Amino acid sequence: MRLVNVDHDNAAVNPAARGVEQLLEIDPAAFRDNFARRPFLIGHRLADHPLFQLPRLLELARSLPEANVEYNAGDIPISVAPELTPRTGLSPEETVRRIEECRSWMALKYVEHDPDYRDLLERCLAEVRPHSAPIAPGMMQAQAFIFLTSPHSVTPYHMDPEHNFLLQIRGSKRIHQFDPCDRSIVTEQDLERFYGGAHRNMTFREEFRSKAWVFDLQPGQGLHFPVTAPHFVENGPSVSVSFSITFRTPDLERRSIVHNVNAYLRGRGWRPSPFGQRPWRDRLKAAGYRMWRKARAWLGRPVS
Repeated sequence: MRLVNVDHDNAAVNPAARGVEQLLEIDPAAFRDNFARRPFLIGHRLADHPLFQLPRLLELARSLPEANVEYNAGDIPISVAPELTPRTGLSPEETVRRIEECRSWMALKYVEHDPDYRDLLERCLAEVRPHSAPIAPGMMQAQAFIFLTSPHSVTPYHMDPEHNFLLQIRGSKRIHQFDPCDRSIVTEQDLERFYGGAHRNMTFREEFRSKAWVFDLQPGQGLHFPVTAPHFVENGPSVSVSFSITFRTPDLERRSIVHNVNAYLRGRGWRPSPFGQRPWRDRLKAAGYRMWRKARAWLGRPVS
């Protein structure tokens, strides 16, 4: 286990910019050296923002479509199958109101559909873009999520498909994040299943624990999650509110295509080269897949 020092003065790295109306504090060198590969810290100025007060979050939960509100019991193991995740029996509104004692985990998804949260997301990503564009150009599909969790709740071991910065607003949480390139932790078959539509939850093995990057995240701090970096989260002793700002880039579409093509080839007895190992093969697979989709569409046949 690699416990990472998250002293706020180290995370909020640009003191000269403190008088500027900026929401995020980003170290250009840390971003350049780590983005899309390893976790790193940033600072933010959203801890007292009115959009994250419980009455406003209750209003947001009421306004979102039912499919955009995910909630369940927070007193669960690190590794759990999605169909076995217990519910609390509470409604979304009751979960927000009773979050201090109901031992729940709640995700408000795609909150950018609310104009206020969309504006905040766009302002944050406008500060990320100058740093991300030289590395992964073409920021698109901006989305935001708010996580509201009871004391000592657990977010199970899983991975996600986007570039993600998790901004801690209230409370604390211990995040265990793992190297997405370590094939002893996340295999090619894991990635192929994930990009093929499998649920985000994964099976955690205790021998992984010593390989974790561990961050004790506090209000005013944010953490980068590289795409498909497995992780689990243990909430601290008080209610936690976190704001996740995410986006995708065109290179992620090619990654998804290559993993799907590899799954197809593997299922027919081939041993395909992993994504990123031979870039020319990745380009060929992606181009071939796109041609196949166009041909199927032209013939009026389904492409999935």
